This record gives sequence, structure tokens and C-alpha cells, in this order.
Amino acid sequence: MKASPCIGIVGCAGAYGRWLRTFFETRMGLEVIGRDPADPASAGEDALLDQADVLLFSAPIRSTPELIERYARLSAGREAGKLWLDITSVKAAPVAAMLGSQAEVAGLHPMAAPPKSPTLKGRVLVVCEARLSSWRPWLESLLAVLEAECVRATPERHDRAMALVQAMVHASHLAQAGVLREQADLAGTLAELLPLRTASFEMDAAIAARILSLNPAIYEDIQFGNPHGPAALRALAAQLSRLADLVGQGDDAARAEFRSAFLDANRDALGEQALAQGNYTYERIGYLLADLADPHTLGIHLPEDRPGSLRSLLHVFERHGVNIASLHSSRTQAGELHFRLGFSAGTPAAQLAEAVAELVRTGIGRVLPD
Repeated sequence: MKASPCIGIVGCAGAYGRWLRTFFETRMGLEVIGRDPADPASAGEDALLDQADVLLFSAPIRSTPELIERYARLSAGREAGKLWLDITSVKAAPVAAMLGSQAEVAGLHPMAAPPKSPTLKGRVLVVCEARLSSWRPWLESLLAVLEAECVRATPERHDRAMALVQAMVHASHLAQAGVLREQADLAGTLAELLPLRTASFEMDAAIAARILSLNPAIYEDIQFGNPHGPAALRALAAQLSRLADLVGQGDDAARAEFRSAFLDANRDALGEQALAQGNYTYERIGYLLADLADPHTLGIHLPEDRPGSLRSLLHVFERHGVNIASLHSSRTQAGELHFRLGFSAGTPAAQLAEAVAELVRTGIGRVLPD
């Protein structure tokens, strides 16, 4: 194992392949070579197998196992002593394919789309250790730099969980989107419904919009590529069918069964701790949605990312008598620190303008476009 291994990415042109390439180069200072089958100018298969100490597969779910098997055949033992990884949303088949090689093997699954931030901080990364020895310390250092919340699981456990965490959840929101489409003539389009929103409806609509905005092939493969998916979807359909039957029946007996089966039994199954944590999470998201809906906001980039820079920013508004009602921060993939400030209703426009002018004049902050 080299102290600074060369990283080979199969599927470097995909969204996660591009993000990982940037991560390995900028955050870990490693040499990265990439293979994009659609780009004849990218590195060839033999180049990756000869030069890469760590080979990472970032390909569509449906083609990943076969792709890995091809590389194992082409490698013909050259992979011995190296590390093979994949970042597929289904783990059993890709990990089994990698175990057909002589490399050390681990499966990774980032539980989010490629972020705009430089690391996976605040996101979950499932780690399926399969065959590790000399590469374990390096993999642990990679996970530390990624800053994700790492959860260990076997490939089988991962896939059964993803049938619920991903396939069932995505299917639920795609079905909701279908109902909204079918009911639009009667109840109004999504744009017409959102003014009547609850926090729950807004969250569900946002998730559906997110799914429909990203790569459709990924969501298709999550449904069709997980062998445990069909059972989860049939179970979901059965629950909804039972609920529809009870509501259609409409009498006191149906209400009693609804309370027993859908409220009491589920409440007991979740348990007090999960209910309390879920309620707290919901309230936090609700507060965030309320802040984001506030029209009295300003986005600001702090060029000097250092201790005390936020204090300097806040002092400007304090000096001009501007009260900050909410404050949220984020980082771009380039590492820029951005703040979104909300202000009390009735804040005089002249005072806010004076504060902004001082920020620009002193270079403390740069106002971001809406």
C-alpha cells in the first residue's frame, strides 16, 4: 500500500465520479485518472488497471456488476494487493463481483446526491467491508476526510434496508406526484396548491420535485435493481389498499380498526424515543421552511473564513440597528462560506442598505444575488 496511492475512477464523467475526482485531488492531494467509456480521450482500461492503486467504480446500478467482472477478467491478477471500491446504491451484486477479483474490497454508498460542499459532512455513508487487510488504515483515513456519518452494514443488510429507505420512499413520492397530476383539473396544480400548504405537504412536494429533477436513470435503477424492492412496494400497496378500504367503509367499526392498525400499532412499533426524535426533527425542518419563506433575507459570502469573521459581520448590522431574526450557513463545493440572514419585519430599508454598504466597503462580506 502506497502512502499516496493513485486513484482510478471508472465512470469519472458521472455526477459522483466528478465530485469524487475533485475530492481526491483537492482534499487528499492524490493523483486521479478517470475512465469514461463515452470519451475516447479518457484513460483506457489497461491504464487504470496498471496505474491505479485504488480502483473505484462509479457506474449505473444495472451495469456495475458486469463492469466489475469485466475488469476482474482484464486485470488477470494485476489487482492483487490493490483496493477496489464501488459507490453503487445496491451492494450485494457489486461487492460479490469485486470479491471475484484478487483485490481488497469494500462497498460504499453515499446516502445523498453529490453535495455542493467539499465533503460529505452531515450526510450518511454506508460502508460494506468485504475483504480488507493492508488497505484498512487508508480506507479509515479516507472516511475521516470525507467527514460523513459512517454506518457499517453487510451487503445483504444494506440492500434490504435500501428497499425501504430508498425504493419505498421514492415510490411513495412518485405515486403522490402521479395523484397530483391526475387530480390537477379538480383540485389545482401544485403551484395552486402550495399556497394552501402544510409543512408536511411542502416537504413531500419538495422531495417529489427533487426526485424528478435529478438523473432519472438513478431512480429507475433503484426501483428495478434492488431484488428486495418488489416485496417492499407490494407491502406498501397493501397498506394503502387497506387504508382506502377502511376510509371507504366509513363506519365506526372502520374508524376503530384504523385507530388500532394505523395509529396505535404503528405508534407502539416506533416507540417513544423514535417518536420524540421524529417530532423534534419535524419541528426543526418546519422552522427552517418558515425561515426560508421569509422575504426579508440577504445572502452573504464571507471572504475571510477565520475565527471572528462572523462576529465582524454581525457587528455591522448591530451598529446600524438591524435586528437579525434568523441565521443559516452553508458551504459551496469550492469551500466558500455562505450565510443567509433573515431580518425582523419592519426593518427600515435605509438602515439595511447602510449596513450592506459598509459590508461591501470594508470587504467583510459580499452580498450574493437572489
